[in-house]
Amino acid sequence: MTKNKPLPNLGLCLLLDVIGYLSMTIPFLGEFSDVIWAPLSGWIFYKLFQGKFGIFGGSFSFLEELFLFTDIVPTFTIAWAIRYFRQPGSMFSINPK
Repeated sequence: MTKNKPLPNLGLCLLLDVIGYLSMTIPFLGEFSDVIWAPLSGWIFYKLFQGKFGIFGGSFSFLEELFLFTDIVPTFTIAWAIRYFRQPGSMFSINPK
């Protein structure tokens, strides 16, 4: 029997996406701030979601923040929704109860 990983807080996921968006508000300087935020974002994603999902999503989050003009993707919120709707008992679950 596998233990379910805890679902991160939706508010925290929204906040982390907003932090990622903030770099777009400062012309030119904003993209340079992504050099700092990209690895931090990937690490935070991995710690929040853990496992294979955390590794894949953390890598995606890192690359999404690092590439120019891709900050618009709400990576943390999308990952939260995927995990939420795939929980056992959810109507979107692969293995419903």
